[in-house]
Amino acid sequence: MPFPYSRTVLMISLALAGPAAPASDDHAPATKAASARKAAAAPADDDAADDKAASAHARPATVDPMQALREKLATRLGAAARPADGKSSSHVVRISTGADAGQAVAAAAPSAAPVAHGAEAAPRSKPAAPKAPADARHAGHWSYEGEGGPDAWGRMKPEFTKCATGTRQSPIDIRDGIRVELDPVQFDYRSSAFRVVDNGHTVQVNVASGNSIEVMGRRYELLQFHFHRPSEERIEGRQFDMVAHLVHKDPEGRLAVVAVLLDRGSAHPLVQQVWNNLPLEKGEEVPARAALDLNTLLPKDRRYYTYMGSLTTPPCSEGVLWMVLQQPATISTEQIDVFSRLYPMNARPVQQAAGRLIKQSN
Repeated sequence: MPFPYSRTVLMISLALAGPAAPASDDHAPATKAASARKAAAAPADDDAADDKAASAHARPATVDPMQALREKLATRLGAAARPADGKSSSHVVRISTGADAGQAVAAAAPSAAPVAHGAEAAPRSKPAAPKAPADARHAGHWSYEGEGGPDAWGRMKPEFTKCATGTRQSPIDIRDGIRVELDPVQFDYRSSAFRVVDNGHTVQVNVASGNSIEVMGRRYELLQFHFHRPSEERIEGRQFDMVAHLVHKDPEGRLAVVAVLLDRGSAHPLVQQVWNNLPLEKGEEVPARAALDLNTLLPKDRRYYTYMGSLTTPPCSEGVLWMVLQQPATISTEQIDVFSRLYPMNARPVQQAAGRLIKQSN
């Protein structure tokens, strides 16, 4: 180490060590003689000696100013007072360096800064945030009635907010449509493989790719169709026994839904084909052996109502193009009963039309 550092260490060591006994003292003989005279003059009475000793013990001990200075200096330097030979000694102080010094300062830190009266000591480490209870983490299960019913959808999750605040929600009671020459929907449906799943809210049919519609110059690919009982849409206040919703999406992600109203009457062969492949467990997807011809689901008259709305289930996303076919298809009582055993009611209540433009084919 350079010379200045060694000099500093030497000065600190001298300061901490206290006054050293002189090698020779010219006043020592006089001091010894004074002590002898004092001892000779001491009283011989034992009781007096005992009283004097007791009085000496009663007086508080005088604090060594050098010891106080050594302790203060040790605290400032992050020093640890250690006995040099294993015995207690307040005159030997070892100054720690490197990692030892850091540990010594850290150990002395809490006592060096007293806590103000009435204040709590700050914790040494920040406690971990409590975990959310399991039921809170799995909240947001929606349904069609009870606590999870439509009135509560918008409060269940942030992404469900539109269910409560949206201004273009579906379904609606279709009234006062403007009669115009609407371009017909071009259905490009073909025989396709399909899979049936009971998703806990409805019976859904996932269809193989290759089915699409074209409307207003835009092409939409069919993703799936599913059922509601009773129909979610109403026509001039009339509600039907069931409805099938065919959900399509274009390359930009925009959705278009074709609604086929189902009225009580003769059995529907396509519906029966779906019922024949119902899964035994919810969430289980059953692939059907035979192909499905979606053209048989559509009525002969394909004129329609159209308006802009939303999904009818959470998250109730808006910007969905709706086309509700005016002519309903038929479904038998037995086929309705099969679905009602799974879902007696899975229709969202009608929403406010809120001045939306509704058009219908002439």
